[in-house]
Amino acid sequence: MHRVLLGLICGVVFGVLDVLLMLPLQFPDKRAALLGAFLDRFAIGFVIGCVRLDWPGWLVGLTFGLLISLPSAVVTKAYAPILIGGAVGGLIIGFVVGRWGT
Repeated sequence: MHRVLLGLICGVVFGVLDVLLMLPLQFPDKRAALLGAFLDRFAIGFVIGCVRLDWPGWLVGLTFGLLISLPSAVVTKAYAPILIGGAVGGLIIGFVVGRWGT
């Protein structure tokens, strides 16, 4: 499967999973929080699908998962859940795109 398409699919799945995990939580503006979380996680998949580096796929995913998650972690001051989630999701997406992307 083409890398960009695979990255888009992985980004949508990652975004939906993150939103589902956040549904029980309370936020002052829940709609904005859920949309922001979805877009953040979607961007991780999309960027990983577009990037071509001579690194192992998992390392590309880990790097961009952390980099893209960092601004949200700083703004919300919820470093651990956001950075760990971005790192794990990026790692998985990087592996998938690196292994099965063409």
